[in-house]
Amino acid sequence: MLNIKCINAGYKDTQILRDVDLEIPKGSVVALMGRNGVGKTTFLKTIIGLINVKSGTISFNDEDITHISIDKRARKGISYVPQGREIFPYLTVYENIILGFEAKHNYSNEMLQRIYEMFPFLKKMLNKNGGELSGGQQQQLAIARALASNPDLILMDEPTEGIQPSIVLEIENIIKLIKGQKTTSILLVEQYMDFALRLSDYCYVMEKGTIVFRSDRNKFNKDDIKKYLTI
Repeated sequence: MLNIKCINAGYKDTQILRDVDLEIPKGSVVALMGRNGVGKTTFLKTIIGLINVKSGTISFNDEDITHISIDKRARKGISYVPQGREIFPYLTVYENIILGFEAKHNYSNEMLQRIYEMFPFLKKMLNKNGGELSGGQQQQLAIARALASNPDLILMDEPTEGIQPSIVLEIENIIKLIKGQKTTSILLVEQYMDFALRLSDYCYVMEKGTIVFRSDRNKFNKDDIKKYLTI
């Protein structure tokens, strides 16, 4: 599915990512954890093409996508749910969802109905502007928009940040539903260890722009992970 090899990247003359290796098998949830400012968001932006790779390779479905454009990555099946949601506040809920289909130019009424089934409250708010939704509802709208293109991979950046506990549980259940379909992989950047470990098949921890810990589900040791997350 996604294979990252020895990625180095950053902003202008500032290097953030250093020799990062990471692999995401098809249909899996991979958690990437770490303290604030260690390079997690930069890593997601590098995968989606917002930040250029200085060296290393990004392979997706056995194809080198290291230097292709953002829109081509989207058409190949990568969706992005950024930190802070970034829905369009002056577009309706329906219009926000429909924008998700533009990545592959593949409007599907069947997929739209699936989204309504996963997010029934959105169906009741289709004519509301996105900016009228609560923060938690906007986060779910952002995930729904990402799902619209029927992606092979979704990059989620801190989906629980600033969200009330009841909505966090709903987001957890949505991720479980996606995972259960075994067709879409998720790279989940998350600071809340328990949330991440409940959902993930594999776990990586980043520190100072490099991977310092990796483990699969059968070998998770919270104490080993926790030492990298505490201040």
